[in-house]
Amino acid sequence: MKVVFLGTGTSHGVPMIGCACAVCASTDPRDTRLRPSIYLHLDDDTRVLIDTSPDLRAQALAARIARVDAVLFTHAHADHIFGLDDVRRFNAISHQPVPCYGDGRTLDDLRRIFSYAFKAEAPRGGGVPDLRLWTIGGRFSLGRQEIVPVPVRHGPRMILAFRIGRFAYLTDCNAIPEASLALLEGVDVLVLDALRRRTHPTHFSLEEAVAAARRIGARQTYFTHICHDLGHAETCATLPAGMSLAHDGLTLDLH
Repeated sequence: MKVVFLGTGTSHGVPMIGCACAVCASTDPRDTRLRPSIYLHLDDDTRVLIDTSPDLRAQALAARIARVDAVLFTHAHADHIFGLDDVRRFNAISHQPVPCYGDGRTLDDLRRIFSYAFKAEAPRGGGVPDLRLWTIGGRFSLGRQEIVPVPVRHGPRMILAFRIGRFAYLTDCNAIPEASLALLEGVDVLVLDALRRRTHPTHFSLEEAVAAARRIGARQTYFTHICHDLGHAETCATLPAGMSLAHDGLTLDLH
């Protein structure tokens, strides 16, 4: 399986509009962070997008993505769904609808926010994305790969993380229930929310993320959903062995 980090930033992205801090002004390309999303090329050639960030068009161009077989949604906050309309380009390429998977609340939000795409009278043929919504009720398969939904807490709301084989993606979380920790046993590569050094009511701080990563015990952990408080090089220099900030464009080949 191949994992491509399309975006590793927060809802504001980095650099933030109107900010001249050291990270926003950095010339290190690893400090430029689009909104959070990853792209998976599974072993059976299935191509999966996790979340449709507002930067999806730019992300797809940068990563040369020309095919999406399915979309997994973690939740329906703006930085994770507002690129949904760009999925219509993949409809045009494949001449097929794109199946989208999420929990019931997320799918209800998608139907409401993008009502123009789900109305019975919605036009087809390129005007709106052609999507098929599927409610996640437990483990399911995409192609030959089992997808394990992992409930995590994002402030007052429970959202979904995902485990695929020995890889797990946990963005936007500030607590992992015990039952979900059990679902992560044996994970080899972990991606985990780490917003900043200061605490936050809906995201892990870097210190909290390191503690959670140690408890999960993956061989390698990459932190994502990173704000402009954390410069890539200087932060990575302080992290324990086997832990690093992710960055946009980072590609992992997992075997």
